[in-house]
Amino acid sequence: MSIAIELTRTLDRSLDALGTGVFAEQLDESDGDGSDAPPLAPGLDPGFLAARGFKAKPGESCVVPGNGGGVIVALGLGPRAEATVGTYRQAAAALARATTRQAHLAIDLLDNVPEHLARPEVAQALGEGAVLGAYRYTALKSDPEPHHVESVTVVGRGAARVQGALERGRAIAEAVCLARDLVNQPGGTLTPSAFATRAEELAALRHFDVEVLDRGAIEEEGLGGLLGVNRGSTEEPRFVQLSWEPDRTPRGTVALVGKGITFDSGGLSLKTADGMIGMKGDMAGAAAVLATFSALEVVHPPVRVLGFLPLTDNMPGGDATRVGDVLRIRNGKTVEVLNTDAEGRLVLADALSLASEAEPDAIVDLATLTGACMVALGMKVAGLMGNNDAFISQVRAAADAEAEPVWPLPLPADMRRQIDSEVADIKNVAGARWGGALIAGVFLQEFVAGDIPWAHLDIAGPADATEDDGLTRKGGTGFGVRTLLRLLSDFRKPARGQ
Repeated sequence: MSIAIELTRTLDRSLDALGTGVFAEQLDESDGDGSDAPPLAPGLDPGFLAARGFKAKPGESCVVPGNGGGVIVALGLGPRAEATVGTYRQAAAALARATTRQAHLAIDLLDNVPEHLARPEVAQALGEGAVLGAYRYTALKSDPEPHHVESVTVVGRGAARVQGALERGRAIAEAVCLARDLVNQPGGTLTPSAFATRAEELAALRHFDVEVLDRGAIEEEGLGGLLGVNRGSTEEPRFVQLSWEPDRTPRGTVALVGKGITFDSGGLSLKTADGMIGMKGDMAGAAAVLATFSALEVVHPPVRVLGFLPLTDNMPGGDATRVGDVLRIRNGKTVEVLNTDAEGRLVLADALSLASEAEPDAIVDLATLTGACMVALGMKVAGLMGNNDAFISQVRAAADAEAEPVWPLPLPADMRRQIDSEVADIKNVAGARWGGALIAGVFLQEFVAGDIPWAHLDIAGPADATEDDGLTRKGGTGFGVRTLLRLLSDFRKPARGQ
């Protein structure tokens, strides 16, 4: 999907649809409450909007017939004083969703931005929202509903800075859509080798470096967790390493680690049939990291960025890892596997070990790791854990700014003894049912070297949507991409040991 986005001061050509904003006060004014709100845009009748139940709530839209076969779309912005950058992102997405049969859209919102918001940030949000709202995954449909949106014209003042913000918004949204595509693709098609090939293609196109380790190289590197999970599969594993350098002295180095289980059957600890539904998306963490790299050339954060993606499926083949087997991880620690369905932490252990060896200033990992996190936080909020309060605050601030909700969870030191093993250094699950998301975090912490600031995002819930909602459609959401890009753009080296 490719959508042209441009800035213009005035509309000088016919368009199929025009989206115009409506603040809540403008509807109140139509009822004669005496407020100072500006009048509604030409073509919008308050009686018609009221009859259609339009309340100007953020993300709400109402299609109004226009002249010459075009339409006007009223876009709810809520109370003017409460508008946020996210409000405008929602509005642009609502326009794209409401105009499924129109090719050329315009958004007339930029010149009526409240004083407390920055116009370039709003412009970026409009670019993001238009692309995200138009997204559909139809690659495997025999007779797909065509994607109609070809161009979006943003009406407003501004020159290079605003146009640059629009381009940045489009690049970020296209990265999110890339992650969505990867998550939506079946596991039998998006194998580890196919994922690695996609990474190589993107590296050539978007100008970052990539190195792909095949099985032989993985064995030489001692990635025992990845090899152990892969034993039951006929598909070879891959380990993808990514790197990107800014064109100026970097502010620091950030390592991104993404869980890449391309399909999770549970291994010999086999899932139920219902439990396997959606497990093609168990590589959403790796998808988010790769998608983030695809936007670095445009976003251009002031940091060096490294990526570590362990890729395999988890299958119950004849030589699959048995319950009770012991694996040796890259950093030398041994792990007793008592549940082969707790495999994500095993491949992440290798990746975190390699990331630590690169001695970055901070590490972030993303993983669809535990059902326990969904039990605790629901389907739309990611769990956030780590070893450095200052860095955790940076990650949370980035997520909040991008409206990708996260919630901090603890890593209690006394939980460490629950993963003590009698035959190995540690075991991959605890005996008790409780605190599964925290146990996973405590396990991962064993593979972060020294006091490197580290944050873990358990995205098991928000990586996949069960229904269309706002910026997302049912299926892969691309959760985490916008948060990572914001984090990299705003990164400050956290002090060690905080």
